[in-house]
Amino acid sequence: MATFADMSWTREPKQWQLDGNTLRITTEPGTDLWQRTYYHFRNDNAPALQLTTDEQFFSFVVKCDFGAAHHRFDQCGVVIYLDSENWIKGSVEYENESFCHLGSVVTNHGWSDWATTEVPAETSYMWYRLSRREDDYCIESSDDGKVWKQMRVCHLHEGAGAINVGVYACSPEDSSFEAVFTDMDLGPCAWLAHDGQAPDEEE
Repeated sequence: MATFADMSWTREPKQWQLDGNTLRITTEPGTDLWQRTYYHFRNDNAPALQLTTDEQFFSFVVKCDFGAAHHRFDQCGVVIYLDSENWIKGSVEYENESFCHLGSVVTNHGWSDWATTEVPAETSYMWYRLSRREDDYCIESSDDGKVWKQMRVCHLHEGAGAINVGVYACSPEDSSFEAVFTDMDLGPCAWLAHDGQAPDEEE
């Protein structure tokens, strides 16, 4: 079974701690992942701890505790980071004292999108399940690690071969908080094959 100790850093943070199966990351101000769309800036400096795998069908599960987040855009969650222009992330981002954004970003060839829904500001943790079926991906969230709600299904243009999957945390503005990750698991794909309309025949 994979553990945090099996993973490697992309941009190792200054402060982090691994105690058994609990990973703690203290975010640094001005760290983020975003490419171009709408904001017209490019941020590529958030730390990510990831495992490299060429397994074509799997589900990666982790619980993220962000109860210490307190500033706009403070965030932590799951990530598939290939390079600066190709990646997926799912997280809760702190917004204000009324609500946070539960959302996901898919970045293909240097252009990001952002799909979100509002959750109560008192939400302090979330489970994520990121599943792969070849170069297609599904992100789900859960309040208890048992009942899952689909956040999005997406395609990663450069995500057909070996990929990196794991966790990240960042504070895009002038802030810092401790993100805590537990209950990590990498196992068989829980995202079942589609049982409706048959695929089109390729020409």
